[in-house]
Amino acid sequence: MVTVWDLLILGQAGGGGEVSAASVNSVWDFVIKGGPMMIPIAVCSLVALTISIERLVSLSRRNIIPSAFLPGLKKAMDDDDADRSSAIKYCQTHGSPVANIFLAGIKKLSEPVELMEKYIQEAGQREVLKLRKYLRSLNVIASIAPLMGLLGTIFGMIMAFQTVATSGEALGKAELLAKGIYQAMITTAAGLLLAIPVVVVYHWISAKIESLVVEVDQMTVDFIEEYADSGSDVESASPKFRPIEDADDTEQVAAETA
Repeated sequence: MVTVWDLLILGQAGGGGEVSAASVNSVWDFVIKGGPMMIPIAVCSLVALTISIERLVSLSRRNIIPSAFLPGLKKAMDDDDADRSSAIKYCQTHGSPVANIFLAGIKKLSEPVELMEKYIQEAGQREVLKLRKYLRSLNVIASIAPLMGLLGTIFGMIMAFQTVATSGEALGKAELLAKGIYQAMITTAAGLLLAIPVVVVYHWISAKIESLVVEVDQMTVDFIEEYADSGSDVESASPKFRPIEDADDTEQVAAETA
């Protein structure tokens, strides 16, 4: 995702837009001349790509809210005994995030709505934390990538001026500076080319999680209204799994549900 994009941009900058075998070699040459900071930038690029693919696959709707789950649960509830053993077994066997949330509510169907709502909220918050798995890592990569590029820039400028300082030649100083400045510009560009798409992916995944959470929340409200004890105040049922806006909030939610 990011590494290939970096190579293409840098290759076009150095090769004049020519597409040939030589341009591939020149791209590698750009990476090598980027200096040692290109190594952590490349590693972060691979980590970001791996996390993005894993999250996009894991967060598909069929994995979070399977279309066959709710009809199967309603059938189990209608055919079940008072202890709801069939519905509980159905949710345990299903194992999806929405099944885990409904399982917490089904176990407390005989309790007041307030207590059942509390258990559903806690189960929902735990599942939201699982949905946001690895997102903190994406956030960290997006934050440190420009800093690594800036550090590479500093290293390049230090090398450039050190070369001039140690040279006794008065002429040709622009050529002596060129190598260090070249390295500085490459690392800056690579850091930004990594950070920008990672930020976009982070917010896109966060928005996807929020939409899934809202849908599951509505499903649980409908479930409580349909199956909760008729003597309870079902109008107040509103689990509201709070969508977590940034990675730091996960620690607060984990502490609340502990």
